[in-house]
Amino acid sequence: MELNETSRLVIRELLERHTGQQITPEREWRIGTALAGLFRKYDIANVDQLVCLLTMPGKEKLEKAVVEALLNNETYFFRDQAYFDLLAQRILPDLRKARSDTRRIRIWSSGCSTGQEALSIAMIFADNPAAWADWTVEIVGTDVSASAVAAAKAGRYTQFEIQRGLGVAQMLSYFRENNSRWEADPALHRRVTFRQANLLSGPPSGDPFDLVLCRNVLLYFTPQTRERAFASLAKGTASDGWLMLGAGETSAGLTDAFAPADCGSSFYRKVAANTPAAAPRRARAA
Repeated sequence: MELNETSRLVIRELLERHTGQQITPEREWRIGTALAGLFRKYDIANVDQLVCLLTMPGKEKLEKAVVEALLNNETYFFRDQAYFDLLAQRILPDLRKARSDTRRIRIWSSGCSTGQEALSIAMIFADNPAAWADWTVEIVGTDVSASAVAAAKAGRYTQFEIQRGLGVAQMLSYFRENNSRWEADPALHRRVTFRQANLLSGPPSGDPFDLVLCRNVLLYFTPQTRERAFASLAKGTASDGWLMLGAGETSAGLTDAFAPADCGSSFYRKVAANTPAAAPRRARAA
């Protein structure tokens, strides 16, 4: 779909203002597809008409609907299985040892979408009840999308969604089929708290998190916005905590608060504030 320059700028500015995400020229192709349902709902003919409506009084509801439609909520259970294997075999045992005095772990899934990532983490704990007996494990999932968070709170998935990343044994152990939907077992679903929140506004309240997952979120930010995101992630991560990014994401050149871990790409450790590596980054040249 071809967009004129005015429409392109209005749509790009709207999404970035509400979420910090940027629509690059390479991603403009998906605007028409993403907005198709909204066009039918509001009887809008095309993007140009939409842009005109967005300039009128009382546009707030329509703006929110446009932003929701443009957000990419792609996710599935145990996405990139090898990374979840590392969580189960290396990172969580490391945290279990480090937190043996308090027997308490906090985990933040930032950009949790419709909940599959956070529930995947919950399943790791549920699969090993003896190791985590008498532990307090708090998992918090946040996302800027209200509709995604509502879906995560409902914990109901289609046949297609439930099969993406889950084996038959996991499906039958942790989900129940009900009217062509698969509902997360209440005992599993209660392990996670879902909230609507923008990563750029700061971390969820409470103590710092021992493990933070922020996967395939930074891809849609400008370098400057990524710096803001890393500042929020650093604020929410414990001094010896872990950060897990997506396969195509890195902290290099964007923050000194995290350093690559020794267990492969995508995993980072929080850098103590009093170490040279955590010194304030030099301001950019004007």
